[in-house]
Amino acid sequence: MRLEDKVIIVTGSTTGIGKAIAKRCVREGAKVVLTGLEENLGKEVLAEIGDANAVFHAEDISADGCADRLVSLAKKSFGKLDAIVNNAAWVVSSDIQTTDKYLLQKVIDVNTIAPFLLIQAGLEELQKSRGCVLNIGSVNAYSGEPNLLGYSISKGGLMTMTRNLGDALMRDYGVRVNQINPGWVLTERERERKKLHGLSETWYEKLPAMYAPSGRILWPEEIAAAAVYWLSDESGPISGQVVDLEQHPMIGRNAPKDTSTIN
Repeated sequence: MRLEDKVIIVTGSTTGIGKAIAKRCVREGAKVVLTGLEENLGKEVLAEIGDANAVFHAEDISADGCADRLVSLAKKSFGKLDAIVNNAAWVVSSDIQTTDKYLLQKVIDVNTIAPFLLIQAGLEELQKSRGCVLNIGSVNAYSGEPNLLGYSISKGGLMTMTRNLGDALMRDYGVRVNQINPGWVLTERERERKKLHGLSETWYEKLPAMYAPSGRILWPEEIAAAAVYWLSDESGPISGQVVDLEQHPMIGRNAPKDTSTIN
């Protein structure tokens, strides 16, 4: 029970990585505040976890006042707040031609500004508990895929914020801030996104080595397992760190021999 008696807000926890993290946190002894846009999916996760261990709040994470409402819900439901997992993100395809001002502002609002506001809103409670923040970034933060321009910009901003606050909040408030950058993860939405791009129903079963040296991409549960370390007391005073979770180096990688495409 590595997270026993901890109270954790996990944003974007109705599907994918967020859902896996929330479920793993409860298995490790925590109480969680679930958030997401889809009330029906939230209720499904709540039913899996059990309402003694979680509460669900349906709202756009970038809405005015949402951060304060989530912190208040944690305090009202469980009496305190020990950690925040900023996982909610808008993964939207766009390039230089399709990234207009509205789209870029919206993706930054959701992926970068909303996490900042939640940290800000929860800071007083996190200071009391000497708690922590775990931001869920992306390997796209370093440059990103050509068709993920807006998303990559937003994740680059999140990574800089993690390093900045990871120093400042640890020094001034005793609150740790770290980040994990998942690579390619087989979430429900990623399955559907690739199908919309014209790939087959079983695209993830036949991946060339240049994309997946192991023969498969990552599972949400593997990201959740890594998240527990950063949310637990096991990570000690470590703060301001960004760790990539991928099966090949994102920087300085050798040129892949397999240049075939996914079909």
